Amino acid sequence: MAIKNKKPWTIRPTHPGEMLREDFLPDNGLTTAGSAQALGVSRRTINKVLRDKRAISLVMVLRLARLFGNTPEFWFNAQRAYDLSQAKLNYQTDIEKIKPLRGA
Repeated sequence: MAIKNKKPWTIRPTHPGEMLREDFLPDNGLTTAGSAQALGVSRRTINKVLRDKRAISLVMVLRLARLFGNTPEFWFNAQRAYDLSQAKLNYQTDIEKIKPLRGA
């Protein structure tokens, strides 16, 4: 059973790239190039994530969890929360046009 949240979000969830850029890389003394090498990805790939231009993939979730010693769920949930908030912002008007089924 789920409890409905009727209050609108007041704070936009943080993109995982911002978390990496502002917290994880500096705290671990990593540069863009260093993090790309440690993760086994190209600098272009990590740069797009760091600039919030690319979502982190499931494989990247696993790479980040391994590198930083946290869980894949931490990274996956961060991306999920960001994506859901963006979808709500971008498609709210369209979604509100849908008439719920009875009993829903």
